Amino acid sequence: MANKLRLGIPKGSLQDATIALFKRAGWNIYADGRSYFPSIDDPEIECMLIRAQEMARYVDHGVLDAGLTGIDWVRESGLELTSVTTLTYAKQSRRKVRWVLAVPEGSGFEKAEDLEGKIIATELVETSKRYFAEKGVNVKVEFSWGATEVKPPMLADAIVEVTETGSSLRANHLKIIDTVMESETHLIAGKNALADEWKAAKLNQIATMLRGAIDAQSQVGLMLNVKRENLEAVLNVLPALNSPTVSQLSDSEWVAVNTIVEERTARDVIPRLKAAGGAGIVEYPLNKVVI
Repeated sequence: MANKLRLGIPKGSLQDATIALFKRAGWNIYADGRSYFPSIDDPEIECMLIRAQEMARYVDHGVLDAGLTGIDWVRESGLELTSVTTLTYAKQSRRKVRWVLAVPEGSGFEKAEDLEGKIIATELVETSKRYFAEKGVNVKVEFSWGATEVKPPMLADAIVEVTETGSSLRANHLKIIDTVMESETHLIAGKNALADEWKAAKLNQIATMLRGAIDAQSQVGLMLNVKRENLEAVLNVLPALNSPTVSQLSDSEWVAVNTIVEERTARDVIPRLKAAGGAGIVEYPLNKVVI
């Protein structure tokens, strides 16, 4: 039997973002919306769609060799699993999400201690219980099946809910009074998979390419020509990831410079490169950056 890695893809809010990340990393995953077993253009990988909340359990049980899920759900499960790599992406952005304690505007609640004896609705039950226990606050934490932000004040006094931007909470007239935890996506693996030499190597390949695709999203490449007499001035402008590559051109007086910069800095760097003597400056997108 050929080697095969059983990989869990998070079903739900992270599904589209995860499939898009794999595409940038070099794998095409095809999910038709009806099957829980999407196809992938790699005969060494078998995918299964699993809710992020359940991923840790199935990896721990060995049903899956590895899977992608938020570290929040790993901690909620109480299971000890190995994180192969961290992948900071979410449904709408490339940043961590937050589980926050939120209360109705005008409720008078300003801190966790104000909620003594109150009802808290959340999907993140065990983590929320630990949070309040550490603060010495006695509350009743109730599991919420969804639409948690609409429950206060009639069905709950406060909620612990995940947010990227806070817009849904504001739309429901809730205010954040504390952050319970931050979370980001991890590629997690089970002990048996990591003990298997082939599976461990395959996981390392996947982690490297996914990490490279993530890192490339915030960076761009720059290439330009510059006279040797202006090279030092140009290099002083560049906030390079590593030392820029400098190559001789056919004209001995000129060299080519290639480097990588943070995309957000390019708008400032490019005019300064031109002022320093750079010519033929080209900015180009990156698919992967592997360090």
